[in-house]
Amino acid sequence: MPRPSVARPNAEESAAAVPAVAARLLDALCRADHPIGRRLTEQALADALGVSRSPVHKAMSFLEGLGALSSIPNRGFFVAQPSAKLRRLRLPDGAESDEAAYMNLAEDRLAGALPAESTESALMQRYRLTRLQVQRVLNRMAREGMVERKAGRGWMFRPLLGSVESHRESYRFRMIIEPAALLEPTFRIDKVGFERVRSEQLRMLDGGIEKWTTSERFRAGAEFHETLVGCSGNRFLIDALRNVNRLRRVIEYRTHGNSAQDRARLYRQCEEHLQLLDLVEAGERIEASYAMRRHLDVVGSVKTGDAQRHASARAPARPDRGIEVHL
Repeated sequence: MPRPSVARPNAEESAAAVPAVAARLLDALCRADHPIGRRLTEQALADALGVSRSPVHKAMSFLEGLGALSSIPNRGFFVAQPSAKLRRLRLPDGAESDEAAYMNLAEDRLAGALPAESTESALMQRYRLTRLQVQRVLNRMAREGMVERKAGRGWMFRPLLGSVESHRESYRFRMIIEPAALLEPTFRIDKVGFERVRSEQLRMLDGGIEKWTTSERFRAGAEFHETLVGCSGNRFLIDALRNVNRLRRVIEYRTHGNSAQDRARLYRQCEEHLQLLDLVEAGERIEASYAMRRHLDVVGSVKTGDAQRHASARAPARPDRGIEVHL
C-alpha cells in the first residue's frame, strides 16, 4: 500500500527562515508605531510582507517568545511593547547574516564582479551560503526590483547606477521632476501618507539614524520622496521616481555611511523633510518646490563628492530673493 505523501515546507515556511521573516515583521511594526494592545491580523501582515500566512504566524510566535508580542487563545496576537522598545530588540540568528549576504551580492554586482545572470547554486558556492539564505536574499532583491527570475533556470540582475556620473545625473533628473510634482494642478495631500512619513522621519531623528541598517534608512528616504511625488496625481512622475530609486539603491547604500559626518548629514536631511511637509500642509507649494530643489541639489552634491557645487548650493533659492530656479 503506497505511503501517503507528506507536503514539504517551502523555503519561506522553513524553521530556518522564521528569524528572517520575524526581522521584517518587526521592522514593519516599528514603522507602523502601533500602540500597546493593538491586534495584529495575519492576512494583512502576510500581504504586506509578500509571504503566506504560515510563516507570518510562526514569526509572530517567535516574536512572542522575545516579549515583543502577546497572544490570547482564539483572539490572535497583540503588540506587547511600545515602538521605542521594539526598535531596541535584537533578534538572534538569521537577520544579521542575511543583511551581510545581501550587501555582499549588491557590492559585487555594482563593482562588476558578479555577472548579470547567475544561479542559486553558483551563488551558494561563491558566498558559502545555504540555499535558503540565497533564496531569502534573492527574494528580497526581487521585491526591491534589483533581480528577476528567468523564465527557465536562474536569476537575472537588472541594471543599476554604477558610476558617480550616472548617480549625479539621477539627482539632476530628480531636481526636474520632484519640484514640478509639487506644482501639479492635480496635487492632493495624502493625509495618511503624510502622517506615516512624518512619523518615520521623527523616528529617524529619535535614534533611527544611529540604529537602523543602511537599507532601512534608504527605504525611509525613498518612501518620503515617493509619497510627496505620489500626491501629484501624475502616474508618470511617480513611476519615473520609483525607477530611479530602484536603479540608485545600491550606490546609495555606499554613501549612507556610519561616520559622524554621515550621521550629521542624515539629521539635516530628516529635518529638511519635516520642513517640506510643513510647507506643503501650510499650502506653500511654490515655496516647497524651491525648497525641494535646493534639498536635492545639496544632498546630490554631497553624495557625488562635488564639493564646489555643494558650496554654491548652500545659498537659499527662495523665489522672493531673486534667484532663478528652473523647474
